[in-house]
Amino acid sequence: MNKVGRFGEFGGQYVPETVMNAVHELEAAYDKYKDDPDFKAELTALYRDYANRPSMLYYAKHMTEDLGGAKVYIKREDLNHTGAHKINNVLGQILLAKRMGKKRIIAETGAGQHGVATATVCALMGLECCVYMGEEDTKRQSLNVYRMELLGAKVVPVSSGTCTLKDAINEAMRDWCTNIETTFYCIGSVMGPHPYPEMVRDFQKIVGEEIKAELMEREGRLPDCVVACVGGGSNAMGAFYDFIPDTSVRLVGAEAAGRGINTADTAATLSCGSVGIFHGMKSMFLQDKFGQIAPVYSISAGLDYPGIGPEHANLWKTGRAEYVPVTDEEAVCAFEYLSKTEGIIPAIESAHAVSAAMKIAPTMSKDQIIVINLSGRGDKDVYSVARYRGHNIENS
Repeated sequence: MNKVGRFGEFGGQYVPETVMNAVHELEAAYDKYKDDPDFKAELTALYRDYANRPSMLYYAKHMTEDLGGAKVYIKREDLNHTGAHKINNVLGQILLAKRMGKKRIIAETGAGQHGVATATVCALMGLECCVYMGEEDTKRQSLNVYRMELLGAKVVPVSSGTCTLKDAINEAMRDWCTNIETTFYCIGSVMGPHPYPEMVRDFQKIVGEEIKAELMEREGRLPDCVVACVGGGSNAMGAFYDFIPDTSVRLVGAEAAGRGINTADTAATLSCGSVGIFHGMKSMFLQDKFGQIAPVYSISAGLDYPGIGPEHANLWKTGRAEYVPVTDEEAVCAFEYLSKTEGIIPAIESAHAVSAAMKIAPTMSKDQIIVINLSGRGDKDVYSVARYRGHNIENS
C-alpha cells in the first residue's frame, strides 16, 4: 500500500460528508488499538477459546489420488464456530466497537454467514444487532435468517434494486449515516472506504498465517498454490495476504461466473468489469458505460456482489494474483465432488474454489502442493443445490 487507504490506484474514502466523521473516528480507533497488546491478547483469546482456532489443515488424500497431480490440502474454515471464516473479522470489529463505546451493531449479509457471525458475537457481548439482507437472499438463505433471529438479531429484508447483497449494503450505509453516534457498521468483506479493506484483511490474515505454519510443520515448505473463492474477497485476502511476498506461491481467486461470463447473468468482476467508484471505494465493478452498477447473478448469495475489494483489484492489476471464473454448474459439480470424495459438504461459495483447484491440481506435479481455503460449510446450501438439480425438496 503506497499511501494510507490505497492499494496502487485502488481504495480511498469516497463517502458523503455525513459519513466522513464516522469513517475518521473508526480510522483513529483502529490505528489506536490494532497494535495495542491488551486488544491483541483479548482477540487472540477469543480466536482460540470461542472461534475454535487454529482451524485444521486437512490432507485430502482421496482428492489427491483422484485428480492425479499435486497434493491437495484443505484449510477447514468451515469448522470455525458459526461455520465460516466470517467469525474472524467479526470478533475483531466488535471488540473494536466495544472499545469505541458503541452499543448498536449493524451489518449487511448475502449468504447469511456474516450476519450469523455478527449476531453471534453481539449475543456474546450483549450488544444490539441489526442485519440488512436482500429480500431475494432471505428466501435463498431462510435457515440463516432464522439463525440470526434465534441469536437475537433483527433481520431487515431489503426490497430495493436486485434485492441482494449490493442493496443490503446500501441500506446499511443509510442506517449508519442516521445513527453514527451509537452505531458501529460491521462490514463483512475487504471493501468499503478505508480503513475497512485494511482492517478486515488484518482480522482475516490469521488464515494465511496458519496455513503457512501448519504446512511448514507438515511438509517443511510453502505451498505452490493457494486457491480461494472471491466475492468481495475477505476469505481470499485472509488466505493470500501472508503469501504475497512469497512470489513462488501462486495465488488464485475463483470468481462467480453465474451462467457464464458471456451472459448478463454473472458476478465475475475481474473477468468482465471496469474501474469505478462505489460503496466508498475505487475498485473494479460490473457496470455499464455510464458507470451505473449492473445487476449481477450467481447461485451463491455470498458471491453475487458487483465489485471486489481494492486490494484484490491491485493484486490482479499487478499480476501477483490471478482470478478465474467458475460457473454455477462447475460450482455445483465441485460441491457434489468434495461431498462424495472427502465427506465434506462445502459452502457453495467455497465450491467455486474447489472447482478451480480441480482444474489446476492435475496440471501440477506430484511433488507440488495446492491449498484450498474452504471458507464455509454447506448446510445452508443443500436446499438450493437440491433445487438446482431438480429435486422436489422443501426449505421449511
